[in-house]
Amino acid sequence: MKKRILITGLAFVSAISFGQKKEIKKAERALKSNDYSEALSYLSEAEPMLSAADNEMKAQFYAARGKAILATAGSDFNKLKKAANAFSEAISLNPSIENQLYDQLQNLRASLVNGAIKDQKAENFKLASDKLYASYMVTKKDTSDLYFAAGNAVNGKDYDAALKYYQMLLDVNYSGATKSFVATDKETGEVIPFETEQSRNLALKTGQYIKPEIKISESRKGEILRNMTLIYIERGETEKAKALIKTARAENPDDVFLMRADADMSYKMGDHERYNQLMEQIVATDPNNPELYFNLGISNDQLGNKDKALQYYKKALELRPDYEGALINVAAVKLSGEDAIVEEMNSLGTSAADNRRYEELKEIRKNAYQEALPYLEKAHEINPTNANVLTYLMNIYSQLAEDDKYKAAKAKLDALQNKG
Repeated sequence: MKKRILITGLAFVSAISFGQKKEIKKAERALKSNDYSEALSYLSEAEPMLSAADNEMKAQFYAARGKAILATAGSDFNKLKKAANAFSEAISLNPSIENQLYDQLQNLRASLVNGAIKDQKAENFKLASDKLYASYMVTKKDTSDLYFAAGNAVNGKDYDAALKYYQMLLDVNYSGATKSFVATDKETGEVIPFETEQSRNLALKTGQYIKPEIKISESRKGEILRNMTLIYIERGETEKAKALIKTARAENPDDVFLMRADADMSYKMGDHERYNQLMEQIVATDPNNPELYFNLGISNDQLGNKDKALQYYKKALELRPDYEGALINVAAVKLSGEDAIVEEMNSLGTSAADNRRYEELKEIRKNAYQEALPYLEKAHEINPTNANVLTYLMNIYSQLAEDDKYKAAKAKLDALQNKG
Protein backbone atom coordinates (compact mmCIF):
# COMPACT_ATOMS: atom_id res chain seq x y z
CA MET A 1 0.00 0.00 0.00
CA LYS A 2 2.80 2.41 0.93
CA LYS A 3 4.63 1.49 -2.27
CA ARG A 4 1.58 2.30 -4.41
CA ILE A 5 1.16 5.71 -2.75
CA LEU A 6 4.82 6.54 -3.41
CA ILE A 7 4.56 5.63 -7.10
CA THR A 8 1.41 7.70 -7.47
CA GLY A 9 3.13 10.63 -5.78
CA LEU A 10 6.10 10.42 -8.15
CA ALA A 11 3.79 10.30 -11.10
CA PHE A 12 1.97 13.38 -9.81
CA VAL A 13 5.21 15.35 -9.42
CA SER A 14 6.27 14.28 -12.88
CA ALA A 15 2.99 15.50 -14.32
CA ILE A 16 3.35 18.85 -12.56
CA SER A 17 6.93 19.24 -13.84
CA PHE A 18 5.84 18.41 -17.37
CA GLY A 19 2.96 20.89 -17.22
CA GLN A 20 5.19 23.55 -15.79
CA LYS A 21 7.87 23.00 -18.41
CA LYS A 22 5.21 23.24 -21.10
CA GLU A 23 4.01 26.64 -19.83
CA ILE A 24 7.57 27.97 -19.61
CA LYS A 25 8.26 26.83 -23.19
CA LYS A 26 5.08 28.58 -24.33
CA ALA A 27 6.24 31.73 -22.54
CA GLU A 28 9.63 31.55 -24.26
CA ARG A 29 7.95 31.18 -27.67
CA ALA A 30 5.74 34.18 -26.88
CA LEU A 31 8.87 36.17 -26.00
CA LYS A 32 10.39 35.35 -29.39
CA SER A 33 7.19 36.68 -30.99
CA ASN A 34 7.41 39.85 -28.85
CA ASP A 35 4.08 38.95 -27.23
CA TYR A 36 5.08 39.90 -23.71
CA SER A 37 1.61 39.93 -22.17
CA GLU A 38 1.01 36.39 -23.34
CA ALA A 39 4.42 35.33 -22.02
CA LEU A 40 3.58 36.71 -18.58
CA SER A 41 0.21 34.95 -18.71
CA TYR A 42 1.86 31.56 -19.34
CA LEU A 43 4.36 32.23 -16.56
CA SER A 44 1.51 33.03 -14.16
CA GLU A 45 0.03 29.62 -14.95
CA ALA A 46 3.38 27.94 -14.29
CA GLU A 47 4.12 29.79 -11.03
CA PRO A 48 1.87 27.75 -8.67
CA MET A 49 3.79 24.60 -9.68
CA LEU A 50 7.23 26.21 -9.24
CA SER A 51 8.03 24.71 -5.84
CA ALA A 52 8.17 21.22 -7.34
CA ALA A 53 10.63 22.20 -10.09
CA ASP A 54 14.40 21.75 -10.04
CA ASN A 55 16.72 24.76 -9.93
CA GLU A 56 17.41 24.72 -13.66
CA MET A 57 13.71 24.97 -14.50
CA LYS A 58 13.15 27.63 -11.83
CA ALA A 59 16.01 29.63 -13.35
CA GLN A 60 14.36 29.37 -16.80
CA PHE A 61 11.11 30.63 -15.28
CA TYR A 62 12.71 33.69 -13.66
CA ALA A 63 14.82 34.43 -16.73
CA ALA A 64 11.68 34.42 -18.91
CA ARG A 65 9.84 36.61 -16.41
CA GLY A 66 12.73 39.10 -16.33
CA LYS A 67 12.82 39.28 -20.13
CA ALA A 68 9.06 39.87 -20.39
CA ILE A 69 9.02 42.59 -17.72
CA LEU A 70 12.14 44.32 -19.06
CA ALA A 71 10.76 44.42 -22.60
CA THR A 72 7.81 46.58 -21.47
CA ALA A 73 9.49 48.49 -18.63
CA GLY A 74 10.79 51.55 -20.47
CA SER A 75 11.98 53.91 -17.72
CA ASP A 76 9.48 52.63 -15.12
CA PHE A 77 11.67 51.94 -12.10
CA ASN A 78 9.20 49.58 -10.43
CA LYS A 79 9.19 47.37 -13.53
CA LEU A 80 12.96 47.62 -13.93
CA LYS A 81 13.36 46.59 -10.30
CA LYS A 82 11.06 43.58 -10.84
CA ALA A 83 13.09 42.58 -13.90
CA ALA A 84 16.30 42.98 -11.89
CA ASN A 85 14.95 40.80 -9.09
CA ALA A 86 13.85 38.13 -11.58
CA PHE A 87 17.26 38.02 -13.30
CA SER A 88 19.03 37.97 -9.94
CA GLU A 89 16.92 35.02 -8.81
CA ALA A 90 17.59 33.17 -12.08
CA ILE A 91 21.36 33.63 -11.75
CA SER A 92 21.39 32.57 -8.09
CA LEU A 93 19.52 29.35 -9.01
CA ASN A 94 21.64 28.58 -12.06
CA PRO A 95 24.79 30.75 -12.46
CA SER A 96 25.42 29.43 -15.98
CA ILE A 97 22.28 31.18 -17.23
CA GLU A 98 24.01 34.56 -16.86
CA ASN A 99 25.74 34.13 -20.24
CA GLN A 100 22.38 33.56 -21.94
CA LEU A 101 21.06 36.78 -20.40
CA TYR A 102 24.02 38.95 -21.44
CA ASP A 103 22.07 41.30 -23.75
CA GLN A 104 19.18 41.70 -21.33
CA LEU A 105 21.51 42.39 -18.40
CA GLN A 106 23.37 45.04 -20.39
CA ASN A 107 20.09 46.72 -21.42
CA LEU A 108 18.78 46.59 -17.86
CA ARG A 109 21.95 48.13 -16.44
CA ALA A 110 21.94 50.86 -19.09
CA SER A 111 18.32 51.74 -18.24
CA LEU A 112 18.99 51.84 -14.50
CA VAL A 113 22.29 53.74 -14.70
CA ASN A 114 21.04 56.28 -17.26
CA GLY A 115 17.94 56.82 -15.15
CA ALA A 116 20.14 57.32 -12.08
CA ILE A 117 22.24 59.91 -13.92
CA LYS A 118 19.08 61.89 -14.77
CA ASP A 119 17.87 61.65 -11.18
CA GLN A 120 21.26 62.77 -9.90
CA LYS A 121 21.21 65.83 -12.16
CA ALA A 122 17.72 66.63 -10.87
CA GLU A 123 19.09 66.20 -7.31
CA ASN A 124 16.72 63.28 -6.72
CA PHE A 125 19.52 61.46 -4.93
CA LYS A 126 17.41 58.84 -3.14
CA LEU A 127 15.95 57.50 -6.39
CA ALA A 128 19.36 57.63 -8.09
CA SER A 129 20.83 55.60 -5.24
CA ASP A 130 18.02 53.02 -5.37
CA LYS A 131 18.47 52.53 -9.12
CA LEU A 132 22.22 52.06 -8.86
CA TYR A 133 21.82 49.64 -5.98
CA ALA A 134 19.25 47.65 -7.99
CA SER A 135 21.71 47.54 -10.89
CA TYR A 136 24.49 46.22 -8.67
CA MET A 137 22.35 43.56 -7.03
CA VAL A 138 21.55 41.75 -10.32
CA THR A 139 24.98 40.14 -10.72
CA LYS A 140 26.90 41.80 -7.85
CA LYS A 141 29.81 42.34 -10.23
CA ASP A 142 29.52 46.02 -11.18
CA THR A 143 30.86 47.36 -7.90
CA SER A 144 31.12 50.88 -9.31
CA ASP A 145 27.29 50.94 -9.29
CA LEU A 146 27.32 50.21 -5.56
CA TYR A 147 29.98 52.88 -4.99
CA PHE A 148 27.91 55.54 -6.76
CA ALA A 149 24.76 54.29 -5.01
CA ALA A 150 26.50 55.02 -1.70
CA GLY A 151 27.58 58.47 -2.90
CA ASN A 152 24.03 59.37 -3.89
CA ALA A 153 22.75 58.05 -0.56
CA VAL A 154 25.18 60.43 1.19
CA ASN A 155 24.00 63.35 -0.95
CA GLY A 156 20.40 62.44 -0.14
CA LYS A 157 21.29 62.19 3.58
CA ASP A 158 20.16 58.56 3.63
CA TYR A 159 23.02 57.66 5.94
CA ASP A 160 21.75 54.19 6.86
CA ALA A 161 21.81 53.16 3.19
CA ALA A 162 25.18 54.84 2.63
CA LEU A 163 26.79 52.97 5.53
CA LYS A 164 25.26 49.69 4.36
CA TYR A 165 26.58 50.15 0.80
CA TYR A 166 30.03 51.30 1.93
CA GLN A 167 30.31 48.29 4.25
CA MET A 168 29.32 46.01 1.36
CA LEU A 169 32.14 47.53 -0.69
CA LEU A 170 34.64 46.96 2.10
CA ASP A 171 33.41 43.37 2.51
CA VAL A 172 34.29 42.60 -1.13
CA ASN A 173 37.63 44.46 -0.77
CA TYR A 174 36.63 47.10 -3.31
CA SER A 175 39.31 49.66 -4.12
CA GLY A 176 37.93 51.28 -7.28
CA ALA A 177 41.45 51.50 -8.70
CA THR A 178 41.40 51.04 -12.46
CA LYS A 179 44.12 50.31 -14.99
CA SER A 180 44.25 52.34 -18.20
CA PHE A 181 46.55 52.03 -21.20
CA VAL A 182 47.79 55.37 -22.54
CA ALA A 183 50.21 56.78 -25.07
CA THR A 184 51.27 60.30 -26.04
CA ASP A 185 50.25 61.85 -29.36
CA LYS A 186 53.53 63.01 -31.00
CA GLU A 187 51.95 66.06 -32.66
CA THR A 188 49.87 67.46 -29.80
CA GLY A 189 51.67 66.05 -26.77
CA GLU A 190 48.29 64.95 -25.42
CA VAL A 191 48.11 61.73 -23.39
CA ILE A 192 45.47 59.52 -25.03
CA PRO A 193 43.73 56.61 -23.23
CA PHE A 194 42.92 53.38 -25.10
CA GLU A 195 40.29 50.78 -24.26
CA THR A 196 42.72 47.86 -24.26
CA GLU A 197 46.44 47.22 -24.24
CA GLN A 198 46.11 45.63 -27.67
CA SER A 199 44.46 48.72 -29.22
CA ARG A 200 47.14 50.92 -27.63
CA ASN A 201 49.93 48.74 -29.04
CA LEU A 202 48.37 48.82 -32.51
CA ALA A 203 48.26 52.63 -32.33
CA LEU A 204 51.97 52.71 -31.43
CA LYS A 205 52.78 50.87 -34.66
CA THR A 206 51.33 53.74 -36.72
CA GLY A 207 54.14 55.98 -35.47
CA GLN A 208 51.67 58.63 -34.32
CA TYR A 209 51.98 57.70 -30.64
CA ILE A 210 54.93 57.38 -28.26
CA LYS A 211 55.59 56.78 -24.54
CA PRO A 212 53.27 53.86 -23.79
CA GLU A 213 52.27 53.73 -20.13
CA ILE A 214 49.96 51.91 -17.77
CA LYS A 215 48.20 54.28 -15.37
CA ILE A 216 46.56 53.07 -12.18
CA SER A 217 43.89 55.34 -10.74
CA GLU A 218 43.85 56.20 -7.05
CA SER A 219 42.15 53.75 -4.69
CA ARG A 220 38.74 54.81 -3.39
CA LYS A 221 39.08 52.83 -0.16
CA GLY A 222 40.38 55.79 1.82
CA GLU A 223 37.54 57.97 0.56
CA ILE A 224 35.01 55.29 1.58
CA LEU A 225 36.44 55.07 5.10
CA ARG A 226 36.56 58.85 5.30
CA ASN A 227 32.88 59.15 4.32
CA MET A 228 31.89 56.45 6.80
CA THR A 229 33.79 58.29 9.53
CA LEU A 230 32.06 61.58 8.72
CA ILE A 231 28.65 59.87 8.73
CA TYR A 232 29.32 58.42 12.17
CA ILE A 233 30.34 61.88 13.40
CA GLU A 234 27.23 63.42 11.82
CA ARG A 235 25.11 60.89 13.70
CA GLY A 236 26.94 61.53 16.96
CA GLU A 237 28.55 58.07 16.97
CA THR A 238 32.03 59.40 17.71
CA GLU A 239 33.38 56.18 19.22
CA LYS A 240 32.55 54.25 16.04
CA ALA A 241 34.21 57.00 14.01
CA LYS A 242 37.37 56.87 16.13
CA ALA A 243 37.56 53.07 16.02
CA LEU A 244 37.08 52.98 12.25
CA ILE A 245 39.72 55.59 11.49
CA LYS A 246 42.18 54.08 13.99
CA THR A 247 41.94 50.65 12.36
CA ALA A 248 42.10 52.08 8.85
CA ARG A 249 45.14 54.26 9.55
CA ALA A 250 46.97 51.41 11.26
CA GLU A 251 46.58 49.41 8.04
CA ASN A 252 47.45 52.34 5.72
CA PRO A 253 49.38 55.01 7.67
CA ASP A 254 50.47 56.90 4.53
CA ASP A 255 47.07 56.93 2.79
CA VAL A 256 46.31 60.62 2.17
CA PHE A 257 42.54 60.06 2.02
CA LEU A 258 42.70 58.47 5.47
CA MET A 259 44.80 61.37 6.75
CA ARG A 260 42.05 63.66 5.45
CA ALA A 261 39.42 61.52 7.17
CA ASP A 262 41.37 61.73 10.42
CA ALA A 263 41.80 65.48 9.96
CA ASP A 264 38.12 66.00 9.17
CA MET A 265 37.14 63.97 12.22
CA SER A 266 39.48 66.04 14.42
CA TYR A 267 38.04 69.25 12.99
CA LYS A 268 34.44 68.14 13.51
CA MET A 269 35.25 67.20 17.10
CA GLY A 270 36.83 70.60 17.74
CA ASP A 271 40.40 69.31 18.02
CA HIS A 272 41.93 72.02 15.82
CA GLU A 273 45.48 71.41 17.06
CA ARG A 274 45.42 67.81 15.82
CA TYR A 275 43.70 68.96 12.65
CA ASN A 276 46.56 71.37 11.95
CA GLN A 277 49.19 68.68 12.58
CA LEU A 278 47.50 66.29 10.17
CA MET A 279 46.95 68.97 7.54
CA GLU A 280 50.64 69.86 7.66
CA GLN A 281 51.41 66.21 6.85
CA ILE A 282 48.86 66.25 4.02
CA VAL A 283 50.32 69.46 2.56
CA ALA A 284 53.73 67.79 2.45
CA THR A 285 52.27 65.11 0.15
CA ASP A 286 50.69 67.67 -2.19
CA PRO A 287 52.48 71.02 -1.78
CA ASN A 288 50.92 72.61 -4.87
CA ASN A 289 47.30 72.10 -3.83
CA PRO A 290 45.75 75.50 -2.97
CA GLU A 291 42.74 73.86 -1.31
CA LEU A 292 44.94 72.40 1.41
CA TYR A 293 46.48 75.76 2.27
CA PHE A 294 43.03 77.34 2.27
CA ASN A 295 41.76 74.75 4.76
CA LEU A 296 44.81 75.29 6.96
CA GLY A 297 44.06 79.01 6.84
CA ILE A 298 40.52 78.40 8.08
CA SER A 299 41.60 76.17 10.98
CA ASN A 300 44.31 78.60 12.11
CA ASP A 301 41.86 81.47 11.79
CA GLN A 302 39.46 79.64 14.11
CA LEU A 303 42.28 78.94 16.56
CA GLY A 304 43.03 82.68 16.63
CA ASN A 305 46.34 82.32 14.78
CA LYS A 306 45.56 85.23 12.46
CA ASP A 307 49.10 85.75 11.14
CA LYS A 308 49.49 82.08 10.29
CA ALA A 309 46.03 82.00 8.73
CA LEU A 310 47.03 84.94 6.55
CA GLN A 311 50.18 83.11 5.41
CA TYR A 312 48.16 80.06 4.35
CA TYR A 313 45.52 82.11 2.53
CA LYS A 314 48.22 84.00 0.65
CA LYS A 315 49.96 80.73 -0.25
CA ALA A 316 46.66 79.47 -1.66
CA LEU A 317 46.45 82.67 -3.74
CA GLU A 318 50.00 82.19 -5.02
CA LEU A 319 48.93 78.85 -6.40
CA ARG A 320 45.50 80.04 -7.57
CA PRO A 321 45.24 83.84 -7.92
CA ASP A 322 41.51 83.69 -8.71
CA TYR A 323 40.63 81.73 -5.54
CA GLU A 324 37.55 83.69 -4.44
CA GLY A 325 37.29 82.12 -0.98
CA ALA A 326 40.92 82.88 -0.17
CA LEU A 327 40.56 86.50 -1.34
CA ILE A 328 37.51 87.01 0.87
CA ASN A 329 39.18 85.37 3.86
CA VAL A 330 42.33 87.51 3.56
CA ALA A 331 40.08 90.57 3.66
CA ALA A 332 38.21 89.12 6.64
CA VAL A 333 41.47 88.62 8.57
CA LYS A 334 42.55 92.17 7.74
CA LEU A 335 39.24 93.44 9.13
CA SER A 336 39.05 91.03 12.08
CA GLY A 337 40.21 93.62 14.61
CA GLU A 338 37.57 96.17 13.63
CA ASP A 339 35.06 95.31 16.37
CA ALA A 340 37.68 95.78 19.09
CA ILE A 341 38.77 99.08 17.52
CA VAL A 342 35.21 100.42 17.34
CA GLU A 343 34.52 99.29 20.91
CA GLU A 344 37.60 101.14 22.17
CA MET A 345 36.75 104.25 20.13
CA ASN A 346 33.26 104.32 21.63
CA SER A 347 34.65 103.97 25.17
CA LEU A 348 36.96 106.98 24.92
CA GLY A 349 36.23 110.26 26.65
CA THR A 350 36.93 113.84 25.58
CA SER A 351 40.34 114.40 27.13
CA ALA A 352 43.29 115.38 24.96
CA ALA A 353 44.83 111.92 25.45
CA ASP A 354 41.57 110.22 24.51
CA ASN A 355 41.25 112.39 21.42
CA ARG A 356 44.78 111.46 20.33
CA ARG A 357 44.01 107.78 20.90
CA TYR A 358 40.77 108.16 18.94
CA GLU A 359 42.65 109.55 15.95
CA GLU A 360 45.22 106.74 16.19
CA LEU A 361 42.46 104.12 16.16
CA LYS A 362 40.71 105.88 13.32
CA GLU A 363 43.91 105.68 11.26
CA ILE A 364 44.43 101.98 12.14
CA ARG A 365 40.85 101.26 11.04
CA LYS A 366 41.35 103.20 7.80
CA ASN A 367 44.55 101.27 7.04
CA ALA A 368 42.74 97.97 7.63
CA TYR A 369 40.06 99.00 5.13
CA GLN A 370 42.66 100.01 2.57
CA GLU A 371 44.53 96.70 3.00
CA ALA A 372 41.35 94.61 2.69
CA LEU A 373 39.89 96.55 -0.23
CA PRO A 374 42.01 95.15 -3.12
CA TYR A 375 41.18 91.57 -2.11
CA LEU A 376 37.45 92.26 -2.02
CA GLU A 377 37.57 94.14 -5.32
CA LYS A 378 39.37 91.18 -6.92
CA ALA A 379 36.80 88.77 -5.42
CA HIS A 380 34.00 90.90 -6.90
CA GLU A 381 35.74 90.91 -10.27
CA ILE A 382 35.87 87.10 -10.19
CA ASN A 383 32.28 86.67 -9.01
CA PRO A 384 30.11 89.78 -9.57
CA THR A 385 27.02 88.02 -8.16
CA ASN A 386 28.34 87.61 -4.60
CA ALA A 387 26.03 89.92 -2.63
CA ASN A 388 28.07 89.61 0.59
CA VAL A 389 31.19 90.95 -1.13
CA LEU A 390 29.22 93.90 -2.53
CA THR A 391 27.88 94.65 0.96
CA TYR A 392 31.43 94.66 2.38
CA LEU A 393 32.59 96.92 -0.45
CA MET A 394 29.74 99.38 0.15
CA ASN A 395 30.66 99.60 3.83
CA ILE A 396 34.35 100.20 3.12
CA TYR A 397 33.68 102.77 0.38
CA SER A 398 31.35 104.58 2.79
CA GLN A 399 33.96 104.62 5.57
CA LEU A 400 36.66 105.83 3.15
CA ALA A 401 34.31 108.51 1.77
CA GLU A 402 34.59 107.11 -1.76
CA ASP A 403 31.05 108.13 -2.69
CA ASP A 404 31.10 107.28 -6.40
CA LYS A 405 32.33 103.76 -5.74
CA TYR A 406 29.78 103.38 -2.94
CA LYS A 407 26.94 104.36 -5.29
CA ALA A 408 28.18 101.99 -8.00
CA ALA A 409 28.39 99.08 -5.54
CA LYS A 410 24.93 99.89 -4.16
CA ALA A 411 23.44 99.98 -7.66
CA LYS A 412 24.93 96.56 -8.41
CA LEU A 413 23.62 95.14 -5.13
CA ASP A 414 20.14 96.57 -5.75
CA ALA A 415 20.12 95.07 -9.24
CA LEU A 416 21.09 91.68 -7.84
CA GLN A 417 18.41 91.78 -5.15
CA ASN A 418 15.72 92.92 -7.60
CA LYS A 419 16.72 90.15 -9.99
CA GLY A 420 16.43 87.58 -7.19
